Amino acid sequence: MASERQLSYAEALREAFVIALSRDPRVFLIGEGVPDPKGIFATTSGLAEQFGAQRVRDMPLSENGMTGICIGAALAGMRPVLMHQRLDFALLSLDQIINHAAKWRYMFAGRAHVPLVIRLIIGRGWGQGPQHAQALVALFAQIPGLKVVTPATPYDARALMLAAIADADPTIYIEHRWLHNIRDTVPEAVAIEPLQGGRVARQGQDITVVTYSYMLLEVHAAAAALAVAGVAVEVIDLRVIRPLDVALIVASVTKCGHLLVVDTGHGDFGVAAEVIAAVTIAAFTALQSAPARLGLPPHPCPTAPALSRDYYPDAAAVVTAIAQQLVLPQAVQQQALSLLQRGDHPHDTPYRGFNGPF
Repeated sequence: MASERQLSYAEALREAFVIALSRDPRVFLIGEGVPDPKGIFATTSGLAEQFGAQRVRDMPLSENGMTGICIGAALAGMRPVLMHQRLDFALLSLDQIINHAAKWRYMFAGRAHVPLVIRLIIGRGWGQGPQHAQALVALFAQIPGLKVVTPATPYDARALMLAAIADADPTIYIEHRWLHNIRDTVPEAVAIEPLQGGRVARQGQDITVVTYSYMLLEVHAAAAALAVAGVAVEVIDLRVIRPLDVALIVASVTKCGHLLVVDTGHGDFGVAAEVIAAVTIAAFTALQSAPARLGLPPHPCPTAPALSRDYYPDAAAVVTAIAQQLVLPQAVQQQALSLLQRGDHPHDTPYRGFNGPF
């Protein structure tokens, strides 16, 4: 059946580009390595041959200048998708992103818009180190005028990219490269969805765990292990960081009474902090325990494998955090942890056991 069609995250994202380029002549893709044979992890492979070099373009190592050009193109009526193979490269263009793209509509009373998508890839492993493994999602989410999306599933990879391209304002599209090979159902039928809203990815009633991007996979694994031990975890995938779907989170916390936020970025001053603040303001009396957060530690990512091994939280860390939050018996915690053994799988490569469903 067409509705059961399976695509990988990378395939779904490439399909989004094919759909957008086919439907709208204003859309063009640009970035370092976009027309390269490897096609940015195969997400743009063959598109230059299909749509031509004018619409699928390479760019020089001039991130700030090229962002300015894309802003100008957007103001002139085009719909550019500017791509960076690492989020870290976009830091060179923060002036254009923050002081121009994000503010243009406000500075001109809504008479001008910047329909620009900036696609940033985050990731880890393979010795990426301090300058190539940063998950600075909250940095962009702090900027009024920017929308920030973090798809975690193949379905959302396509849906949110199409929504971002169709949106009238600048969108920061952040994907984790450890998601590129996961597979899920992506129907052939396409509908442009609003660029907003999270979703309940797993139903439960004992604790709400809010997460986004790659950490959804680790949270899913933790929730499945705890389910065997009789603990029902409700999992919320934020999908869109700004605007934040506070109502969805509050509804879940009101039901469950406990909240853990698992951040793909740093725990301090991050997305988790904002979620906890929003819930505490809106639903303080619903909380039966103090909210907790889990994220990257407050220092740059080490390059050495011996140090990076313990830098990133995993499903076991999520189980431990939930056990502390709910004051679970040691036997229940150990039972869940015993189901999460991954053997000798390298810590710095994607765990192939994660394949959905989501």
